[in-house]
Amino acid sequence: MTALKGASPASPIRRLDYQPPAWLIDNVDMTLELDADRTRVTATLAVRRNPQAADSNAALELFGSALETRRIEIDGLEIARQAWHIDDERLRIDGVPDKARVTTEVLIQPSANTALEGLYQSGSSLLTQCEAEGFRKITWYADRPDVMSAFKVRLEADLERYPVLLGNGNLVESGRLDCDQAGAAKRHFAVWHDPFLKPSYLFAIVAGDLGCVVDTFTTRSGRDVALKVYSEHENLAQLDHAVNSLKKAMAWDEQRFGLEYDLDVYHIVATHAFNMGAMENKSLNIFNARYVLAEPETATDADYEGIEAVIAHEYFHNWTGNRVTCRDWFQLTLKEGLTVFRDQEFSADMQTRSVKRISDVRDLMARQFAEDKGPMAHPVRPERYVEINNFYTATVYEKGAEVVRMYDTLLGRDGFRKGMDLYFQRHDGQAVTCDHFRAAMADANGADLSQFERWYRQVGTPVVAVEADYDAAAGTLEVSLTQSLPEHSDNAGIGALHIPFKIGLLSARGESLVCPLDDDRARDTHLLELRHEQTRVRFSGLEEKPILSLLRDFSAPVRVQAEFSDRELALLLAFDPDPMARWMAGRKLSSRVLDGAIQAHTSGSKPEPPELLESAWRKIVEGAAADPALAASLLQLPSEAELAQDYKPVPVDAIHAARCGVQQHLATRLAEPLHDVLHRIRPRRDWRFEAADIAARNLADTVQALLVGAGDPRAAKQAVSVFDNADNMTERFAALSAMVHARLDAAETLLAKFEKRFGNNPLVMDKWFAVQAQVAHGETVDTVRRLMQHSAFSLKNPNKVRALIGSFGMHNPFAFHRADGAGYQLVGEVVRELDSINPQVAARLVSVFNRWTEFDETRAGLMRDQIEQIRGVPGLSPDVGEIVNAALKKGD
Repeated sequence: MTALKGASPASPIRRLDYQPPAWLIDNVDMTLELDADRTRVTATLAVRRNPQAADSNAALELFGSALETRRIEIDGLEIARQAWHIDDERLRIDGVPDKARVTTEVLIQPSANTALEGLYQSGSSLLTQCEAEGFRKITWYADRPDVMSAFKVRLEADLERYPVLLGNGNLVESGRLDCDQAGAAKRHFAVWHDPFLKPSYLFAIVAGDLGCVVDTFTTRSGRDVALKVYSEHENLAQLDHAVNSLKKAMAWDEQRFGLEYDLDVYHIVATHAFNMGAMENKSLNIFNARYVLAEPETATDADYEGIEAVIAHEYFHNWTGNRVTCRDWFQLTLKEGLTVFRDQEFSADMQTRSVKRISDVRDLMARQFAEDKGPMAHPVRPERYVEINNFYTATVYEKGAEVVRMYDTLLGRDGFRKGMDLYFQRHDGQAVTCDHFRAAMADANGADLSQFERWYRQVGTPVVAVEADYDAAAGTLEVSLTQSLPEHSDNAGIGALHIPFKIGLLSARGESLVCPLDDDRARDTHLLELRHEQTRVRFSGLEEKPILSLLRDFSAPVRVQAEFSDRELALLLAFDPDPMARWMAGRKLSSRVLDGAIQAHTSGSKPEPPELLESAWRKIVEGAAADPALAASLLQLPSEAELAQDYKPVPVDAIHAARCGVQQHLATRLAEPLHDVLHRIRPRRDWRFEAADIAARNLADTVQALLVGAGDPRAAKQAVSVFDNADNMTERFAALSAMVHARLDAAETLLAKFEKRFGNNPLVMDKWFAVQAQVAHGETVDTVRRLMQHSAFSLKNPNKVRALIGSFGMHNPFAFHRADGAGYQLVGEVVRELDSINPQVAARLVSVFNRWTEFDETRAGLMRDQIEQIRGVPGLSPDVGEIVNAALKKGD
């Protein structure tokens, strides 16, 4: 294959090539003279040679990008131009003493920074995003996580345009500058000092005309911490939930992990222009507005839960990420996987634990399992990368959280807490590795976790194959569990993993069996520790052949292969005491029914009626009132994207037809009990963010979508009534979504009403864009093109791109994979244009082509054409270039 101009593969950075920094920076004094078009940044770095460095004579090298360098000083004396050199975004300064103060002065242009990395303009405000390597777009610096410094930052700005000036740490001084003849100040300043050492990726500043909600949290040691949440003035009424969520998280972290906040103030700032969800900058969290702003009229229950979770996640980073950070970016899961686990546990305590666990596993299977099959598959601790921004992935975050959860499963909650305590005791104020975390867990519990290290190196989703042999005469069941890894060069020679595997037994009547396993005492759930390629265990004391309940609580991120009859799966779905096992049994039974329907559609025959699945669903519906949240989770079929993971080539049209057919059949056959649930379960009182009400609304909206999708006229009429009369966005948007996805005539009227009512609210309009982009119909590509011309849409705003283009490409496989390639053409055009505006967002979007080789020849060829066109863009970013090169390599 001939390489095309634009994206020649860059040399990867490798984990095993890590070297300690040649220079350390103890203190940083910065002054930012803020202006949207021209900001002057003066930074003085207290540098010294690192005694641990491999090269004791290395020149001082600092990173920088798009900086206009005006002067450089060493110990207060400006040095000649020939004494410093800039090459490939690196500044080399010759002749720096072993210990010195190095000052640089640069000019930057925040208003021109559409990539939203470094210092940029969002509306009328200026703010920063420095993870992973954005700080180098602000000033010259050793921009790597193992260089930790104490920062003192002076901000100067126009008082009228930027009355609020925020930085990391505590405010130590503020005042006014440049008074006119009448004594009125035109400019002002604020000085912030963060006493805790931190890497530059945690640096943050905010300048703007913002409103603020103030509250106080009293720590368990009796200190009062000021909590300040900022947004545009018109949104102040939407900040209360964020404040309450923060207080819950602070109290939970003290109770669960004994971790107390360490500064006098905690800031949260909301912005509508942000590449990610939020950023944990020390004491100054900057958030995508969607994870801060909420009121019942404009935010759904899912939004409220998301805000609660993300507020907690960023707060928890204060210890797991800030006080102890990662040595290098290969260790990213050290802070992110651990903190995701912590926020999942927090949310489980705030919500319904079993349903939260199901939700997390569903997300893992849909996103991370698919990632494991793609060209960018990597371990939770990557071995190499070209662009680190491409590794903020479901593998690093969500699978990383599952790896952390396995420590908790193996060691128990108390043992995990002991490991955490030792981790902080040893490493507070340090930049460390995943191995340090594992060592703390092992040493605190006297446990052998050496084999567990392999989880950090393996690529792909492990498989555990289970076989059982029942001996009626002896009353025993011998179970064989065989583990294997997918074929991948990085998996060569790894050997068996250390897998915690929870297992139980049910009788043929659905009773949970309490029986001994090998030498272990009798219990209903046994925790196996699989350490070998094959493990054999024996249950005893059995009076009949039992049914295996496997991987309870999803105790490890693996795929299970085991033979179950349809009736056994139905029994597990109905009676297994473990909610996670019930959900997995239902998923397996549904997938089996859908596979039969897919095969039938492919061959042109009529699918068999799903009688057993219908019976199982009927029991769920009839018992839904006992646990509405769980019932809502169980009354869902696997998505089209999830089903596609099991086919090559992917039968796009057959999957869509089969899933629609089965779902419509179930909803039609169960219409009366579903209507009964819909009538009884929907809350009659005013909206409240309480677990029982959330569960009831979720079940009612799930049932409503099933009935409306099946063409039930009574349900459709009720949905219109709910849309018109609901006192909250949860029910209104669920009704709109059901009508739009069913493509009913009333949908256009409801969309117009929705736009008229919420057209000035950017977050609500994101929902309006997304619901139309996800309609599973061939015409949706034309709808998306039309909506791209809407005045509320902008390619420069990541939320809008995710809502419209991301929803279409990532969550609407039927329309995206339209046979003529129109969907591919649309996304390809957007990626090519977006790459020069915001490479991070473009790289997320281009990943929709990653599995192009797994489709039929025609679709694969059309997708490859788009990938090659993207690869040929002159000056293509390394963000997008790394992904398209990997995708094309997979097809070679």
